[in-house]
Amino acid sequence: MSAEWSEAITATFIVVAAFLCAAAGIGLLRLPDVLSRLHAATKPQILGLGLIIVDVAVSNVSIATIAFAIAILFFQGLTAPISAHMVGRAAYRGDHVRRDLLVTDELADAVSRADERSGRGDSGDDSASDESPESR
Repeated sequence: MSAEWSEAITATFIVVAAFLCAAAGIGLLRLPDVLSRLHAATKPQILGLGLIIVDVAVSNVSIATIAFAIAILFFQGLTAPISAHMVGRAAYRGDHVRRDLLVTDELADAVSRADERSGRGDSGDDSASDESPESR
């Protein structure tokens, strides 16, 4: 009975993980803008991978398997959201975002302030380098 339950749990985890990974792939193809695609690429993909890793760790219980599973989950959980965040910020700054789809634009003020600061810093550096040695 225990082996049957184990097989049923394994099959359930794999089917749900495959569905989540497929939903991520379909979302990448079907969603309209960069931010929506990033959401589709990171959320279900990480959850699907997590289910597969947990299934492997539960099916093959050993210290090495569990250590690898924890390492994989940790690094995927760390790198996928950070890389998606950076790609989203680059898309926003590069004007590749459909602003009509945004409900609230919380980043606009911060970006405009950063642009003002960097604009003043760049002009100050340029004027200092354009000075002749006699004027100093």
